[in-house]
Amino acid sequence: MGIVIRDALAAVPGPDGIEISRHTIYVAGDLIAGIDEMPAGFSGDEVVEGRNRLVIPGLINAHTHTYMSMMRNSADDLPFMEWLFERVSPIEDQLTGEDAYWASLLSQIEMIRSGTTTFNDMQMHIHQTTKAVRESGMRAVICRGLVGDAYDREDTRLREALEEMEDGKDCSRLTFLLGPHAPYTCGPDYLRMVADTAKTMGIGIHIHLSESVTEIENMRKEHDCTPIEYAARAGVFEVPTIAAHCVQLEGEDISILARHHVSVVTNPASNMKLGNGFAPVQELLDAGVNVCLGTDGAASNNAQNMFREMSHLALIHKGWHRTPQCISAPQVFEAATSAGAKALRLNTGSIEVGKKADLAILRLDTASMMPNNNLLAALCYSADGSETDTVIIDGKIVMQNRELKTIDEEKVYAQIRRMCERLGL
Repeated sequence: MGIVIRDALAAVPGPDGIEISRHTIYVAGDLIAGIDEMPAGFSGDEVVEGRNRLVIPGLINAHTHTYMSMMRNSADDLPFMEWLFERVSPIEDQLTGEDAYWASLLSQIEMIRSGTTTFNDMQMHIHQTTKAVRESGMRAVICRGLVGDAYDREDTRLREALEEMEDGKDCSRLTFLLGPHAPYTCGPDYLRMVADTAKTMGIGIHIHLSESVTEIENMRKEHDCTPIEYAARAGVFEVPTIAAHCVQLEGEDISILARHHVSVVTNPASNMKLGNGFAPVQELLDAGVNVCLGTDGAASNNAQNMFREMSHLALIHKGWHRTPQCISAPQVFEAATSAGAKALRLNTGSIEVGKKADLAILRLDTASMMPNNNLLAALCYSADGSETDTVIIDGKIVMQNRELKTIDEEKVYAQIRRMCERLGL
């Protein structure tokens, strides 16, 4: 199938960063095949008119838990450890694979509707999530959350995770990582085992690090180091690592992350809502760390909307540092697109010939986007995601004129209502 996006404004790479300029974009198969110049032999089956439209790379949610969407607004205004162990964990223990399937679809509806084309998911039920991704048409990087203490190659969770990963190998939109949950749930020997396994398999690691003050205090008390130092000593950073949160950094933490080329995913809304503070994003960027953006799960956010997250990232650090020059709109846009693609090692994140055709098309004839002045700034300071009109993933239209093409929304909503009633949510 060939798609022509005709005469639209588009956010494309330029010599000085992202530029907004008018282009015609040709999509052939799963790739961006041409910009302004029609590829040889191209046949356009679908034409999308670009009048009053802005084409951007699909947003990349670099850290989430899609099965948590059913917990939205059910564990609020609680301290982090109480939120996790007394409210969220008991609900997780009751979830079935079918629950995870419907909850993941609910998250994917929200993400597609707000311009996200890819998500990096730490899951409990890989089989059901891969099923949901196959149906929705989204691109996903998935890992099963792992906890343990000993170095044991026969560890049940790890073995099951490796078996589950086989389920998605025939789908080009699915890739996998290993997901040791966090230093407070994984002993150093267990982390070493996971790192060794990842190294053998040639894949990366997705882990939570330095999220709360309590985590730091306990790590100091029990191991006389920070969570970042703990992970480094256990060999986690010997493979490509995506570290979620990194809010409470101190001492040599930032230099360790930079030295080991760790990608950090900042989750502003979740970190604020749980009272965990603000990640030192400006300092990480200044040190050369690849900083990307995620929503975290809906149990702590309570949304899966990357436009809301971009706004938070653009604003809170200006207030915290008391300077409007802190973290610019172009830096925020990069965190939500190309930085996420770099962290996940995907051929996406920018509008260039040869990149995967993962695109979001926004309406400019809306109150929130009028007048059409600095559109890159508008994406961070004005848009709320509802402007997303059409979404293309892997060269296929999954939403057009706000109509989802791949998911039966009403069926998902009905299933979620039944699940929540059964779980007492």
